[in-house]
Amino acid sequence: MKNVSLDAVDHVDRAVLPIGTDYPPGHVLDWHEHRRAQFLYGATGVMVVDTAEGTWTVPPERAVLIPAATRHRVRMLGVSTRSLYIEPDAVPWWPATCTVVDVPALLRELLLSAVEFEADYGLSGREGCIATLLLHEIAARTPLPFHVAIPASADLAALCRGYLAAPDVGVGNAEWAGRAAMSERAFTRRFRAETGESPAVWRGRARLLAAVPLLRTGSVSEVAGRLGYASPAAFTAAFTRAFGLPPSRFTVAHQGGDPGRTRRAAL
Repeated sequence: MKNVSLDAVDHVDRAVLPIGTDYPPGHVLDWHEHRRAQFLYGATGVMVVDTAEGTWTVPPERAVLIPAATRHRVRMLGVSTRSLYIEPDAVPWWPATCTVVDVPALLRELLLSAVEFEADYGLSGREGCIATLLLHEIAARTPLPFHVAIPASADLAALCRGYLAAPDVGVGNAEWAGRAAMSERAFTRRFRAETGESPAVWRGRARLLAAVPLLRTGSVSEVAGRLGYASPAAFTAAFTRAFGLPPSRFTVAHQGGDPGRTRRAAL
């Protein structure tokens, strides 16, 4: 199924419903939730998934596992998705919070095949076997660290979401504490209690997450300068420490130089 609303097929008696959807650049799926769990794979582009608890940046050729009944928002940056909507009782092992994972070749090919199914695909033959194998492959995935926590309190959450939208290396703890009408020490203690990290560490990680969509159109040097790093080498070292891969792996040049090529291959 392609470019079909989940609401139109959610009633179908299948544990796994595969749907492929193409989105215009910059499209935002505003706050919503699904009765089913969702495996959201970006065949192209970058996705940014927000929940009340955090923000997950999903690079190309990765996916995010979204628990059932989780209210979320998705910003699509040149994305063609291949989603699985899954009955919760079919995946008791599903994570309790959103989780970014890699999508190796076998899982990718299974997804591309599955979105060609009709909603009421057969369970006893090839299509049913693919649906079952998809769940085995997803269960074998390990989490990737492409996320930051969002504080529960509204004032700290607003600071964090504002920073994610426009990361600024010049912003420090004193400025955030002043905006929260707190002493710097009290602010730092409260922020750490709500996120598990100091404000400075959180902002550093947020800047690195912001680099992922920027690398779609800019070079490593350009993105390093835009985010305030002293040099491309310093940016590369910080990015690699955080995510286990150098930023060059996420540039258009590494993807083959043509942002549309991957999209055409996936369709």
